[in-house]
Amino acid sequence: MSLTVDAIDRALLDNWQRDFPLVPRPFAAIAERMDLRQEDVLKRLAELMAAGAVSRVGATCRPGTAGASTLAAVAAPEWRIDEIAAVIGGEPGVNHSYLRENRWNLWFVVTGPDRPHVDATLDRIRVRPKREVLDLPLVRAFNVDLGFSLDGGGHVPPAREHIDAGVLEPEDRPIMQALSTGLALVPRPFAELGRGIGRTEAEVLARVKALAAAGILSRIGVIVRHRALGWRSNAMVVWEVDEADLDRVGPALTAVPGVTLCYQRRAAPGVWPYTLYCMIHARSRDEAMAVLERASREVGLEDTPHRVLFSIRCFKQTGALVVSTEGAAA
Repeated sequence: MSLTVDAIDRALLDNWQRDFPLVPRPFAAIAERMDLRQEDVLKRLAELMAAGAVSRVGATCRPGTAGASTLAAVAAPEWRIDEIAAVIGGEPGVNHSYLRENRWNLWFVVTGPDRPHVDATLDRIRVRPKREVLDLPLVRAFNVDLGFSLDGGGHVPPAREHIDAGVLEPEDRPIMQALSTGLALVPRPFAELGRGIGRTEAEVLARVKALAAAGILSRIGVIVRHRALGWRSNAMVVWEVDEADLDRVGPALTAVPGVTLCYQRRAAPGVWPYTLYCMIHARSRDEAMAVLERASREVGLEDTPHRVLFSIRCFKQTGALVVSTEGAAA
């Protein structure tokens, strides 16, 4: 059953998924723009979070800038799905985990401060369920914004061409981890964040602004959970696209309304030949397939080998791991 939200909640969810005010009192700034009281904004966000419609108010980090990540999958027998999903979800570096319609049915994203940390997580997952693990590292992001219009219309911003990774400082990682975990729903969240890591509010805000301007933080705002809001027919579509065609196909696929993510990943020769991935979020399977048909037609992918993996269950959805936690890479 989908969560019912009123017009004010919808405006909070739709209008503040990005461009979060980077000021000492951001929720007061949002309240002023919406003709509300700060207390109303904080209360509504807390209620939406408690109801599962909001994952956090925070940031998404551009893959490959402050850490490492990979998309992975295992083929779990039906009678062991919950057991293996629990093992996978128990890893701190796993921030997304889904059951999808395919022989490779448990899909998850592994994050960490560096690739050895990601590899160590994958090694533990291989040993504990005793299953082969597909490791499909990101090659290129065409769109990983993760923002999403609740009416299904409009376009998400294209991925930035240039990311200034040189802006990143060692002391930024705790800030990025806090933003990946989520800001406290208090009047001065950046001051609260700073107290937790021994930085002043002004220092935190200055670094957040610098990281956002550099593209290291790809989005700052309300991170929604689409399934709770009625967008339950979500499909990962994977395409076997030649390297020479990706420069054209990737950006074109991103421009199709209803396509919410798009990126290139390394194939697993002989096992998983797919190189181009996109996500489609829809309210019904028919609606998702209509988006796929339109995308295939508009981009010229009608004859391209592909698979459609609809999501069946969500086991875990959190922010990325940027700073190593005790025992995470043991």
